[in-house]
Amino acid sequence: MDEYTTPARFVPAAAANLTDDVFDNAQNRPTHVAFSRKFGSIWAPVTSLEFADEVSALAAGLIDSGIGVGDRIALMSGTSYEWMLCDYAIWSAGAVTVPIYETSSDEQVEWYLSDSGAKSVFVQTAEHEASVARVADRLTEAPKVWRMDPANLKTMSATGATARGQVADRRSLVTGESLATIVYTSGTTGRPKGCAITHGSLVAQAANVLLGDGVPLLFNETKSALLFLPLAHILARDIQICAVRSGARLGHTANIHNLAAELQLFRPAVVLSVPRVFEKIYNTAKHQAAAAGHARIFKAAEDTAIAYSRALTAGSPGLLLRARHALFDRLVYRKLRDAMGGRTEFAVSGGAPLGETLGHFFRGVGVNILEGYGMTETCAGSTLNLPTLQRIGTVGKPIPGCTIRIQPDGEILIKAPYVFRGYWQNEQATAEILSDNWCHTGDIGVLDDDGFLKITGRKKDLIVTAAGKNVAPAVLEDRLRAHWLISQCLVVGDGKPYIAVLITIDTDTFALWKKEHGKPMDATVQQLRDDPDLNLALQAAVDDANSAVSHAEAIKRFRVLPTDFTEAGGELTPTLKVRRDAVMTKLASEVALLYPESP
Repeated sequence: MDEYTTPARFVPAAAANLTDDVFDNAQNRPTHVAFSRKFGSIWAPVTSLEFADEVSALAAGLIDSGIGVGDRIALMSGTSYEWMLCDYAIWSAGAVTVPIYETSSDEQVEWYLSDSGAKSVFVQTAEHEASVARVADRLTEAPKVWRMDPANLKTMSATGATARGQVADRRSLVTGESLATIVYTSGTTGRPKGCAITHGSLVAQAANVLLGDGVPLLFNETKSALLFLPLAHILARDIQICAVRSGARLGHTANIHNLAAELQLFRPAVVLSVPRVFEKIYNTAKHQAAAAGHARIFKAAEDTAIAYSRALTAGSPGLLLRARHALFDRLVYRKLRDAMGGRTEFAVSGGAPLGETLGHFFRGVGVNILEGYGMTETCAGSTLNLPTLQRIGTVGKPIPGCTIRIQPDGEILIKAPYVFRGYWQNEQATAEILSDNWCHTGDIGVLDDDGFLKITGRKKDLIVTAAGKNVAPAVLEDRLRAHWLISQCLVVGDGKPYIAVLITIDTDTFALWKKEHGKPMDATVQQLRDDPDLNLALQAAVDDANSAVSHAEAIKRFRVLPTDFTEAGGELTPTLKVRRDAVMTKLASEVALLYPESP
């Protein structure tokens, strides 16, 4: 199949904008606890009416400070309730939000502010404020800087008391055609481009997602979700909008390094994440079991979970399989669910491929991960596996209102009412990606006979060996990252005689591996990168990855890097995607060592 359409189930009115949900909720369900706001270790309830009042008051403060319709306001912060509050207040004042990752460098901050022409910027920390100050003299006009801690936001809201009456008028000026946000791409292939996204696009996207088959099982007034992805990323933003629209209780945390404790404290019904988080949960559980001497039990439980999920796909598990599954549910699966808060039945994964094995494993455990696909230019979700319409190993069918087309060369094209307007102030780049209302994604995939989409690679990432063999590295990289010792990897081989890979070691599991194998606990990856035992373990991971491809596509050599890829080092984006070009440039000498016979 080369094209599949899911008809739209919702078409927003021309005047609809994102703030409507906030004020409709305040009128229709004023006492509903819509959010949980964290103060220390306490989650305080916030009702729909209270939130609308806070949004209106802060919007008035913005109007009083001189913010006009269409003005751009940047937000540089970690994921928090305050981030969401500022976002909706900016929209209610008729302005446009420009998200900036909290980890952005001075150079990136300068680019986002100068390219967007941001008039003001909310910052979370003193270091964020200092970053803006360091680049201010290089901007055409230095923006106003506001700290977005609760006390300062209250002060700003109080000073705008006389402008409260103007908020409704400002909101009435915002229509579906109005610009809502400029979201910058991750920059994996060059300087980030600003995606100009309208209110109408985001409303249409959220409303149609929520009307997908079975989606009310995820988002409704009785459900809760903990948001920890960066809100500067379009996927987290979409989840926020869907939660507000549906009435699902939403909590925020930026404490991803202590995520297990946050999940157990909040106990969400739905977890929304990128695959790396699910990989870490799986690997941690597996090797905690090994350290306790229960490796065989875990392996049996893992095999049973995968078999049980596959049987669900095929029809129904048999009596013996159901009995084994019930046993391991008591011994293993319940503990895994408890690690995710104990109430999670569904999870949504996006941003990168999850992998079929992990998908079946988690569904067998009792946490069904619904994988989806999209990009910033399509307001994130374009396809999604649904609770009642799922095919593990794919990224689902098009959400309502979306058409997926596969070009003869395999490229995925998307047409939908939520495709972005274009790149901000960049007509050439816009013309390259948009053609006859089709968005050229640059990704490669296939549609099965039922309209489920499978991503097989990215056009720019395709490796062509010296023998002329085309190799999509994603298949190999996804399998490798599932190994407990591997943090990141990069498959190489363009123009070379064979495929090879650079591997980084997960520092969290490296200590356990050293203990299990009698290595000095203070030994570094640099010191052990050529250790025979370590290389034997990694060779097993490579062999497993190679089992998914042909001999010509298989990895022939690997090299362990002394340090992991990091965002600060420039190898990763804020959403943990590897910057392929940056790594190839920075580590050219390491790549060369994989091909000692090459000139």
